[in-house]
Amino acid sequence: MRGKLARVGLIDKQETAKLAPFIEQHIASRKNIKPASLEVWGQGKRGLIEFFGSDSVMRKITAGEADCYKESLIGEGLAPMTIRKRLQFAKTIFRAALRHKLIIENPFSDVSIVATMPDRSHFVSLTDTVQLLDAAPDVDWRAIIALSRYGGMRCPSEVLSLRWEDIDWKRGRIIVTSPKTERYADKGTRIIPLFPELVPILTEAFELAPEGAVYVVNERFRKAANGPKGWRNCNLRTTFLRIVKRAGLKPWPRLFHNMRTSRETELMSDFPMHVVVAWLGHSIDIAKQHYCQVTDDHFTLANALQQAHAQRRSGSHEESDECKIPLVLPAPATQCDAVQKPEADGLGFEPRVPLQVQQFSRLPPSTTRPPIRRLFYRCYFIFQPTLCMAFGKFDTRFDTY
Repeated sequence: MRGKLARVGLIDKQETAKLAPFIEQHIASRKNIKPASLEVWGQGKRGLIEFFGSDSVMRKITAGEADCYKESLIGEGLAPMTIRKRLQFAKTIFRAALRHKLIIENPFSDVSIVATMPDRSHFVSLTDTVQLLDAAPDVDWRAIIALSRYGGMRCPSEVLSLRWEDIDWKRGRIIVTSPKTERYADKGTRIIPLFPELVPILTEAFELAPEGAVYVVNERFRKAANGPKGWRNCNLRTTFLRIVKRAGLKPWPRLFHNMRTSRETELMSDFPMHVVVAWLGHSIDIAKQHYCQVTDDHFTLANALQQAHAQRRSGSHEESDECKIPLVLPAPATQCDAVQKPEADGLGFEPRVPLQVQQFSRLPPSTTRPPIRRLFYRCYFIFQPTLCMAFGKFDTRFDTY
């Protein structure tokens, strides 16, 4: 019916947006997307086109077909987090089509999957960091390790973007350039302290830097890492794994990220949370969810505090004989002791307040009336309703009593 009315010009013809052209148009319109995000979006685009077809009309895709797409991703054996990202991309595409009024509803609005990441956190202790620095082959790698672990900087993007002019030696501050968050307002840079652990390593790197060097770490690392597809293919992980094994340590998951989380966990014990997240460059919720760790030092500190508290509590009962006060319990009071002595004035602590005589509208009933009078009043109040009905009014002669 809609098609017939549209053909004769009674209503507007509904646009039939196709899936593949709309996805390409939407991706091309986003100018602030990082290369890594574009790669993830490309995977989501291929998944939708392979399942629904490039020429499928978007308004004909139903919520049931969206559920089938989710089940197909599960059947492929993909990781839950990968499936979650694919579904988020599909939801974003159809939400954009809904805002352009190309579809009536978003079929992926209620399609989701619970994806939990395994616990891959690892605390890199200060002892392990010293061993890593000793096993580093040159000053560039010592700077990379120190900036990641002591400075809490993202590696490779922030570490390899640090310039010598960003270090304020006099004020003890470092300006960190963050390519990851530069697309957000006032998030392109942040300031962190020049931590004492960084001073000797950065001083060594400054003394050994070639004449005219711009970046703290040799620029060859930056050229290899920052390519057309973003901060990728830098090959830092391979070399760092060799350093870890050379230091006699067991490799941990997310090598550079866990060094950053370890630094934030340490700072949380000494500084307020809002200060630490400002230095590290993320929100408090992200810090709680992905950064803050519970370490063995926390349990050690808790046990030490518990022991100290137990010693103070037991020490309060173990006093010397000179400080002990004999405990004398009072004997039961006799009858004479319980009676107030006549020397007491009886005034108490509060001043005397004169009490006023209460005035009542009617006097309380007297129990000293003669028996005949009491019988008369009792009969009157019992038979008063009958008298009212007989005479049509109340007898008010005794109402004032």
